[in-house]
Parts: sequence; structure tokens; C-alpha cells
Amino acid sequence: MRIGLLTEGGYPYVSGDAGLWCERLVRGLEQHEFDVYALGHGPRQEAGSRRVPLPPQVRRVRTAPLWTAEGPAYGRRARRRFAECYEELAGAVCTRAGAAGGVPGAEVPDTPGSLADRFGSALYGLAELARDKGGLVGALRSDIAVRALERACRAPRALCAAHEARVTDLLTIAAHLERALRPLSLDWYDDDTLGAADLCHATTGGPPALCGLLARHFCGVPLLVTEYAVRLRTHYLTSGPHTAAPAVRAVLAAFHGRLTAEVYRAAELLTAGDAHARRWQERCGADRARIRTVYPGTAAERFAEAAEPALRTDPGTLVWAGPADPAKDLETLLYAFAEVRREEPKTRLRILGAPAGTEGAAYLGHCRTLAARLFPDAAEGDHPVSFEETGPPETGVSDAYAAGAVVVLSGGVEGFPAGLVEAMLCGRATVSTDAGAVAEVIGGTGLVVPPHDPRALAEACVALLRDPERRARLGAAARARALELFTVERNTMAFHGIYLEIASRCPVRRTTPDEPRPFAAPAESLVPGHWTGPEDHALHRGVPAWAADSTQPSAEEAR
Repeated sequence: MRIGLLTEGGYPYVSGDAGLWCERLVRGLEQHEFDVYALGHGPRQEAGSRRVPLPPQVRRVRTAPLWTAEGPAYGRRARRRFAECYEELAGAVCTRAGAAGGVPGAEVPDTPGSLADRFGSALYGLAELARDKGGLVGALRSDIAVRALERACRAPRALCAAHEARVTDLLTIAAHLERALRPLSLDWYDDDTLGAADLCHATTGGPPALCGLLARHFCGVPLLVTEYAVRLRTHYLTSGPHTAAPAVRAVLAAFHGRLTAEVYRAAELLTAGDAHARRWQERCGADRARIRTVYPGTAAERFAEAAEPALRTDPGTLVWAGPADPAKDLETLLYAFAEVRREEPKTRLRILGAPAGTEGAAYLGHCRTLAARLFPDAAEGDHPVSFEETGPPETGVSDAYAAGAVVVLSGGVEGFPAGLVEAMLCGRATVSTDAGAVAEVIGGTGLVVPPHDPRALAEACVALLRDPERRARLGAAARARALELFTVERNTMAFHGIYLEIASRCPVRRTTPDEPRPFAAPAESLVPGHWTGPEDHALHRGVPAWAADSTQPSAEEAR
């Protein structure tokens, strides 16, 4: 099969976990061909020097910068056409679902379908205009767009918060929508680009999924969307009251909600990284029957040595490892460790990891101060809490987990806990807070306590520190579970099966007659036997010999 892989800010460039996952997926599915379409977020990604080495199955790479864009000037007819589509889009976004037509404030049963249809029609109308005229950027920045947004916000059935939108708010909304709709102006939606693929695989929601949506609209290519972190949930979490005015947040939340619903409606299948993400997809409008859970894969071989009975393991050490930021709630861990020390005075805590950005550095400094305040009597150079950097990427994480008897996860907000899987692969007993997909991942092979509860965290740690046999049993069970569910090979084979499932239901039409089609040849034609021989012409057509047997009587002979 030929896969159009849609990425954002990652593969095929050296950038983050998303790039690493795509790299493993492409290399693991060498039986398929991949065309990579990368949406960039910075000018450095245009430089080929930052591209990772690509395997032979990657046929081509196309990159589109989303940090800057230019568009053509429109004539009168094009401006009128744009105004109609954009006003319909703005109206579908700003209209309050359930409001009765023409009666302000009256409510009727919710009718999201009509608003969804209006949004989809307007979105595809803008895409067709962009395809005809060579882009939308100039029009999306124009006064026409701002005036259309103003009318939509002032309409009787508009969102309550949108009624209060000021001119600066309207300009902010228009600028955000222009950036979000830049994929409409790309030249990726014809038979020589995404239209040549058997399947479009968007590796995240947002712009990559929008590109796949347009490839489906213009070329009929089926769409698969993978979300390890649900994009709409991320938008909700990052758009707090301090980020923008209420009118801006309300309209943008409605826009992303409508776009997500359209993507979920059009996609053949959706994959979630865990049940937590799957529930979010269902809440955002996805059909449960079209969602598959595919856990992220971790390279198990990196942790094989750490899983062996290690003589260097300190039976009195707790280990926390990962990027330091406020979501990891190290404060709760430090307060819990103070209670652990009262029960087990010789216990030590090792915090290994680097700060996540500027905010993480400030938070790590705060945690150092808190540790010094909680243990003021500790001798210089013999403090029970140590803050350390991990070693090289190949061995540093496994060495960190191998250095302790119990691995602790204290976060209050979690998605898929990749660090917990790594600790499980190292065969370590774990104590984790019940956040995100933690309980689903651990599956009874570790202790799970409520988040933000230092006493419960401390009691669980003490219970494992005092029972080495239980630690060993839980560690072995955790490693077996991780090897069964969370490896790279498991992840890759799951996507291979999903690709075949979609292709079997949605064969793509071909413009070249001799180009192979998925599932065009019956399975019998591949089975060796007396009906298929190299001399049979039917074999070359992918048809079994019995289906083209020249000895069969014709219709006239039968009469």
C-alpha cells in the first residue's frame, strides 16, 4: 500500500516524541510505501540538514511551512465567493446550538447536525476557492473576514460570550482562524500528491487531520487519524482565562469543536493511545464503532539489562524520573517522602530529569527550596533528596530506574504515562497516582493512589519498601505486561492491520491502468496448485486458472 503520512512539527525532522513514533512506524512497515507530508513550525525545518535518515520505503517528502504564508489578490467575483463561504463558516461557529430560529433566547432540542453541515459546506467551499485561486491567506486577513466575524458575533443566536467581542477580539479571532486554515491553501490535493495514496494517515489532530480531510474531499482518499493526545482536549487545557478574552476563547473553542467533529465524521477510523483518550474522542463526537485503541510503543531492548537482578539496586531508594514541570506535582512527592522518612529513616529519594522549558526550571528551583526546608537538619553532601540529570538517552533512563527499589509517579495531570511503561520494562515495582491512563497501563501490577494525597503516596511507598518479595513479584508482572502490550512491535503490527482493514473496505481508484490495486487479485490466484501455472495467461491478470478455463463451453455450445 501507499500511505500518505501527515505529520506536524516532528518526523522527518529531529523533533520530539511524535517524530520518534513516526520513525519507528515507517521503519517497521517496510512492506508499505510512504509519502511524508510534513507541516513545519519553524524555518529550521526547511533545511535538509536536520532531516533524519530515511528508509527506502519513504518515496518522497514534502514540507509546508505554517509559520508564514502568502496569498494572491482576489477579484470582485472571488471576493464575493469568499465572503459567502466565510460568513457561513463564521455563522456555523458562532451560532449557539439549540437556539430557535428567529426567536432570541428560545431553546429547542440540540441540533448539532445542521450546524455541522453548514460548517462542513463552508469549509469545503473555502478549500475549493483556495484550489481555484491559489490560496486564501490574503482573503482570511482581509476586512471582509473581520466584518463577517462581527456580524456572526452580533447575531441574535450567537454565543453569549461572543456578543461582547470587541474590535481587538475580532482581529485576534481572525488571525487565529487564518493560521488554522492555512492547510486549505496547500497544493497537496490532486492526483499527483495525496490523491495518489491508498490511505492518508494523520499522526495527530489539527492541521494534519485537516489536510487528510481535504484529500478525502477532493480525491476520495480514506482517512485514518491517530491521537495520542486529543487535540481538542489540549486546546481546552491550554486556553485558560489568562490566555485571552472570554469572547475569543468561546469562539475559538467552538471553531475547534466544529473542526474536530467534521474530522471525526469523515475519518474511516480513529486510533486513540489509551481508554482515556478514547473517552475524550467519544465526548467530542466520534463514533465508538470507528475507534481503535493502539498503545504507544516503547523500545523494550533498551531496558533489558536493567530488568535483570541488578546488584547496584539500592533497596532503600525511591526514584522519580522525567521532565520536571508543575504537572508532575513534585511537591506532593516531597511531602510524601517526608512522611516516608519518619517511618523509614534510611530511605533516600532520587529525582532524575531535566526541567521542561523556562517554567520547568523555575518549578525545579522551587522544589529544591522545598526539599531544603523539609529536611533542614540534613548534613551537607548527605541530603536524603538528590536532584540529578539523567545520562545518555540510550542508557540514562534505564540506569535511573535501575538505581532504586521503587519508582514513583506523582503527576496530577497525565496523558499516556510513557515513563511508567519504561519503569515496568525495567521490572521495577511502582507507586503511581491515578491520573490519565495510569490505572489502565499499570493494570494491577503496581500500587495506584489518589492524586495530590501525600499520605496515601507515603503509605504505598512504605508498604513496598518493607516487603522485598512483593516488590519482586510486582516488578516481574509489570515487565510481562509491558512486553505484551506496550512494545514498538505491538504498535507497528496494530497499524499494519488497521491499514489493511481500511484498504479492504475503501479501495482507491487508479488513474494508471497497470498500477496495482489493493485486493484486486483473488486470494486463490496466489495459492500454488494445478490451476495456476506460469504459462497461464490468467495468472498474469491476477485471476485463477479455473475462472478463465478455455475448455468451458460457450453460450451457443451450451444451447
